[in-house]
Amino acid sequence: MNTITMSMNVDGLILQALREDITSEDITTNAIMKKYQEGSVQLICKQDGIIAGLPVFERVFHLTDPKTEVFLFVEDGAEVKNGQQIGEVHGDIRVLLSAERTALNFLQRMSGIATYTHESAKLLEGTKTKLLDTRKTTPNMRVFEKYAVKVGGGYNHRYNLSDGVLLKDNHIAAAGGITQAINLAKEYASFVRKIEIEVENMDMVKEAVEAGADIIMLDNMSIDEMKEAVAYINGRALTECSGNVTKETIKDLTQIGVDYISSGALTHSAPILDLSLKNLKAV
Repeated sequence: MNTITMSMNVDGLILQALREDITSEDITTNAIMKKYQEGSVQLICKQDGIIAGLPVFERVFHLTDPKTEVFLFVEDGAEVKNGQQIGEVHGDIRVLLSAERTALNFLQRMSGIATYTHESAKLLEGTKTKLLDTRKTTPNMRVFEKYAVKVGGGYNHRYNLSDGVLLKDNHIAAAGGITQAINLAKEYASFVRKIEIEVENMDMVKEAVEAGADIIMLDNMSIDEMKEAVAYINGRALTECSGNVTKETIKDLTQIGVDYISSGALTHSAPILDLSLKNLKAV
């Protein structure tokens, strides 16, 4: 979350979220706060986990009022504990009240993904296999969710459809077969782009290797089939397994020997990390 990423990709999304929550005014806050009053509020963790999204949390308040000061006592990637104070926000109480929910929504969502990813990635320690996310992200939240995966110890698969060639079952059907799909991709894509193809059985694995795929994704295959496939590929292509991979099933995949395991659950099934802004007071 460097300054270029924030200004080019994040600020607009934050402003969109703020406009969603404040269409014309915060009627509750305006009813009880008629004028400026400086105040502070504490950011409290209510659950153990991994924190992610603090720069975004801070940016919500700065975009609402640039004079708001955010003091953070930890950095993204830190392990936080239930009851721990991890930050404090100072500024106009009207801003603290109006921006609170949007700031927490981003931080809770991102921290939940980082926590789930961290717990999943730990199961791969001691192996060569890296844990990847997917494009199964919340619309307009991809930049936040994929960042959270990295904070949690995972790795990013392609960010969007422009990043790389991934030939899935419907692409293969449209092209007329595996060999045809790979050959067409090689003709069209730049030589610097890798070509990945999704396969579902050993016949498809063999054809993909013969056609020169750079990465072979073993999709919804049994563990025994995947072991056979990895042995057959034998380094001639990178290997990835996917298909309903969750924190609960990753341990079963650790001995296959694939280079990557991709899991949509990192972004679509991670629960939020419970965080709260508490103890607001005038200063």
